[in-house]
Amino acid sequence: MESVKRRDVRGVRQAWLAWALLLGTLLLGSCNRTPPEQRLREAMAGMQAAIEQRDAAALTDHLAEDFVGPEGMDRDGARRMAIVMLRRHRNVGVTLGPPDIELQDGHATVRFSAVLTGSSGVLPESVRVQDVTTGWRDEGGTWRLTSADWERRL
Repeated sequence: MESVKRRDVRGVRQAWLAWALLLGTLLLGSCNRTPPEQRLREAMAGMQAAIEQRDAAALTDHLAEDFVGPEGMDRDGARRMAIVMLRRHRNVGVTLGPPDIELQDGHATVRFSAVLTGSSGVLPESVRVQDVTTGWRDEGGTWRLTSADWERRL
């Protein structure tokens, strides 16, 4: 009878130890969050991929509800512009230059150059080089594009 009690106590201890290890792992994992700049770079890469995959909805998902673009363009206007551009070209390419990232508390400004190509066949039919300045806001761990402005270089 005494050995049965010891096994029961040992089983309870092992169960508590397993729960404690699991909880500790979860707590350590939550402390080891992805740094803000890395999450921002991932959001930018997600936007680039959405353009190249011709997915206007995925592109729009990266925009903040209060997004503002050139000449007062809002989020819906940006979505419509993306749809027009994606319909015009069967193949779309985006190459970004190295970003200059300025992080503030929950906000960021990113400047970079972008080479945009579009074609209906193998060779690009249109090429644009633009200097781009973007504003971002961290919304609960997800970076959203709040503003964008670009100036054509070529």
